[in-house]
Order: sequence, then C-alpha cells, then structure tokens
Amino acid sequence: MITEDIKYIGVNDHEIDLFEGQYDVPNGMAYNSYIIFDEKIAVFDTVDKKFGDKWLCNVKETLDGKNPDYLIVSHMEPDHSANIDKFLLAFPKAEVVATGQAFSMMERFFGENYEGRRIIANNGDSLSLGKHNLTFYTAPMVHWPEVMVTYDSFDKVLFSADAFGKFGALDIEEDWACEARRYYFGIVGKYGKQVQMLFEKLDGLDIKTICPLHGPVLSENLGYYLGLYDTWSKYLPEEKGVVICYTSVYGNTKKAVELLAAELREKGCPKVTINDLARCDMAEAIEDAFRYDKIVLATTTYNSEIFPFMHEFITGLVERGFKKRKVGFIENGSWAPQAAKYMRKMFEKTIGLEYCNTVVTILSAVNCETEEKISELAKELI
Repeated sequence: MITEDIKYIGVNDHEIDLFEGQYDVPNGMAYNSYIIFDEKIAVFDTVDKKFGDKWLCNVKETLDGKNPDYLIVSHMEPDHSANIDKFLLAFPKAEVVATGQAFSMMERFFGENYEGRRIIANNGDSLSLGKHNLTFYTAPMVHWPEVMVTYDSFDKVLFSADAFGKFGALDIEEDWACEARRYYFGIVGKYGKQVQMLFEKLDGLDIKTICPLHGPVLSENLGYYLGLYDTWSKYLPEEKGVVICYTSVYGNTKKAVELLAAELREKGCPKVTINDLARCDMAEAIEDAFRYDKIVLATTTYNSEIFPFMHEFITGLVERGFKKRKVGFIENGSWAPQAAKYMRKMFEKTIGLEYCNTVVTILSAVNCETEEKISELAKELI
C-alpha cells in the first residue's frame, strides 16, 4: 500500500539476465504498476509480457470486484506497455489515457490505437477521479518521446515513469544510488537537458512520494533523490576522485595504472577507482566516469587506433554527453604510440573537458622515465 487509496500491483522479474539486451541485472528487475481508488479508478501502466497473467491477477485481486475506469500509460516501452490489450479485453469499459505519440506507438506495436476508448493527454491536462485530481506533464525524451508523468494533488504523489528508476527487483535489499546511477547513465544519461526541462515543469509541486516504473517507491528524504537527479542531469561530478579506466594486453599498461593509483593515494586523493575495461561491467565503468570529477584513460595503440574495449567505452561516454571533467591519458605502443592522440580525437565534439598537460607514453614497458611521467600526471590530477 502506497497511501490509503493507492495500491501497488507490480511484479518482480528474477528470470531476466540482461535488461534491454545489454545491462547485467543480477538482482533482477521490478516492473511497477499502481491503482488509485476513488469515485473513479485509475490503473497506472502494465508490465512486461512475460508477467501479463500474473499482473492481471494482481489487478483483479486488488480491485476485488470493482471495475477500473482508466488505464494511464506513462511510457510505451514493452516492459511497461505489453499488456495494454490484455487489460482492455478484461475490462471492456475502461479508457486509455496517454499522449498522442503514445497512441501512435500503440498502433505500431499492436495494430490498434483504441479509437473510441482513448483520452489524449496534453501537457498540463487534468483528470478528476473524485478527490484525486491528476495532472499530466509531458516528458519527451526522458527517455522516449511519448513519455508523460502524472501528479496526484490529493496524496501529493508523482508517478514518474522511468525517471527515478533503478535496476533490481523489490524483494532484494540493496543500496539505491549505485543501481539507480548505473540505470540513469546507461539509459537516460544522454537526455540531461530534457530531464532539466521536466524539473522546470514540476517546479512548485508539493511532492511527498515518487512512484517510478522501476525500483522502490520513494517517500523519505526526497531531497536526496531529487538532488542526485539534478546533479546527474547537469552532468556535474557527484564526488571528487579519479577513475582510471584501462586496457592492457601484456600487463605493462596495467602496471602503469597501478603505479598511478598508488601515487594518487599517497598524495591524498580522496577516491581512486580502477576499471579493467576488458573484464568489468561496462555500464559500471560509465557510471564511475560520471560519478567522479577526474578520469584517466589508459590503453595500447592497436591497429593504428586503440584497443576495442577502450573504443567502446569512450563511444559510450560521448553518446551520453560526457562533459565537465578533467581527463588524463596513458598510452602504450612498441613502435608507433598514438593512442592518446586517437582518444582525444574521439572527444573532439565534446564540450567542457579539461585535459592534463602530461601524457604518459609507454614504449613497450614501464621504465624510470615512464615513472617520472606518472608522477607528473598524479601531481596534475591532485
């Protein structure tokens, strides 16, 4: 139970291994759905197709013989919208409330736009259930173009679609920020400007509870969650520290990275994190890159460019609008080292990066000269 009138009817998914076909989710996923009971009854969103029958059982059990008046569709990704048709067949008098773009997507997904059973919600439109008055705010590109969020002025609840979501099922206890950060930068991260635009629309609302489509309902210390989302969507670093992301073929680049990390710790760097891009979760490495205010990229020259995992990593950063960080480079090459030049070129369209003057170049193996350069780079980063 969320409030006296708002009930939770979502499901946990422990069958999934990769969310959206790429994100490792060892603790599963939650697909959230809610019901508001009033003079009229509104259901918020459906769930993934695999759990359609279980979800519909939850709906009917919670309704306890009552009939819903509305199905509110916040977001058309199939993990939330796959059971719209199943719901409307079960409740033939219910109407669908969604944005115009969402109805267009329904026709593409299902071959049906529910003409005669639809209510198109525009930004700022309201729907009264009785004492609960719902106001809809469009949230284009947070993180699909048809998204809307809904504010219930009676219970002061924001139904936030995918915003404020996280990886992980609800029957698992884990830290919110870690998996919410990985979720945000993996899925929403490119659209910081659009998140800020949504903040502007919601400014002034008295929000006591946030009900996202993934992850737990948030009802305590909302300033913490709102503050993190504001920081993330402005591309500001969350903490002071250095994340070192590297690839190493024969261990020499790794040795340089370990020497740099030791120097940084010795000089009092508040946080040093190392990611081996060939072995770590790439989404976690991207999360770390956005979390800290400095980053060092270390890789070998490979096929006249850079090692594939580093190429993938930098591409992921650029695609997500990486900015407002200090960047250092370590390169390795036995005969023609040019990895640093290539890495910097990959950031050429990125604004707001500051580059360290010191570039560490390894000619096959670390030597005394390399160690001196590593020390210089550490001083710059500190």
